Amino acid sequence: MSRAGTPFSTRGLLALVVGGTALFLLLLYAIGAGWNGSPDTRGTERADSNALNGFSALAAVLEARGHTVEVARGRESQGVTEAGGWTPHLLILTPSMTSDGEDLAKVLEDRRYQGPTIVILPKWLSQPSPPRDDEGDRPRDWVRLQPGYAAEWFEQVPLFAPLTLGTGQSQRWQGLDRSGPLADPAVVQAITEMPGKELLPLVSDSEGDLLAGYWNRGGWHPDLAEAGGIAFNPDEEDGQDSDIYPLVLVAEPDLFNNYGLASEARAGVAVEIIEATMAGEDMDVVFDMQIDGLGGSENLLTLAFRPPFLAATLCLIAVLLVIGWRAFRRFGPPLAEAPEMAHGKTRLASNGAALIQRARRWHLLGAPYAALVTARLAAALHVRAGDEAAREAAIDAAQTRHGNAGPLFSSTAQALRNARRLPEVLRAAGTLRSIERTLTK
Repeated sequence: MSRAGTPFSTRGLLALVVGGTALFLLLLYAIGAGWNGSPDTRGTERADSNALNGFSALAAVLEARGHTVEVARGRESQGVTEAGGWTPHLLILTPSMTSDGEDLAKVLEDRRYQGPTIVILPKWLSQPSPPRDDEGDRPRDWVRLQPGYAAEWFEQVPLFAPLTLGTGQSQRWQGLDRSGPLADPAVVQAITEMPGKELLPLVSDSEGDLLAGYWNRGGWHPDLAEAGGIAFNPDEEDGQDSDIYPLVLVAEPDLFNNYGLASEARAGVAVEIIEATMAGEDMDVVFDMQIDGLGGSENLLTLAFRPPFLAATLCLIAVLLVIGWRAFRRFGPPLAEAPEMAHGKTRLASNGAALIQRARRWHLLGAPYAALVTARLAAALHVRAGDEAAREAAIDAAQTRHGNAGPLFSSTAQALRNARRLPEVLRAAGTLRSIERTLTK
């Protein structure tokens, strides 16, 4: 037995399955990408920002010079090859005023033997620039800058703790055989004190304060030393560890941000510092956004296709394909399942018998069955009497005419009506059924 085919066409079902799968995959991607519909209220000192204190211009300049530039939201995957090895790359950190100092310190320590690092300190606080009455809505990256306070985390980083970070006025900068005016001479951020000469200068201001320098932590960095005009004697060179990667600290962000790269001279010194930090190697440039609190959660869709989850994902895809193929290749409509309760008089009688058996009310069966057999025999023998006793008397007379020497029908029917126990009911009912068969042959 089979039921009618589905009201949906095969194409409709296929479109539903494919559309649902696509929406589910989009949901997984949206979870990882952070598509939550909320407005973007993040700071603007990041690589994908076109604001004055952003670094999109620096990223564009580096790409124009042939460098591969990436914006990363998770440091655990930066520089890791498909084989699981580590590929050195230049990491540019642009922390905000409220970044986690302990997190930054850990990154700098981990990067000591992993790859070169540039830290650009924050200076500006930005807020959206309100439009004037005669203007429409301005782009989101139009901001109004104001001098920020000293970063809360600066002294929490052990490398930075001995240094003094200050803000003042200065007209010009010089370094790397270049010089020029500062982007905003009224607000210049610099390292004003270095008790142990922790930083070797690359760029300084008119007062001699350090705007950018590389860390003097026992590493041998000849390209940076040459760019900064720093000479080492042979003994100093031999005492340095060439396996340590350079760490560059930029105290004045206007040398690297969009505000500063409006000047060709400042753009040139920024690119020269970055390329000297690479030490002539062809490295990718990675702008980190997680240190600024902009790290994204792991993309579930991408995670599903990475080991060790890749094997489970492939097995699941294979199972889904097999199930889908079997579903669409099925021959004919599906078989109808048997109903839990059959319909009709037979099922009604069976259900009533089951109820009587469970209730053990056997005496209730005698009178109805006797009346049923009496009616059938009366119809078969053409007995017209309407009274039950008269019909039973007529059936007794028919027994006598047929020479039946057994018990009379009327006495057996009365015994069935009076029976209370199951054996008595079955015995009397069997006798009635035997009399019925004899008279209806």
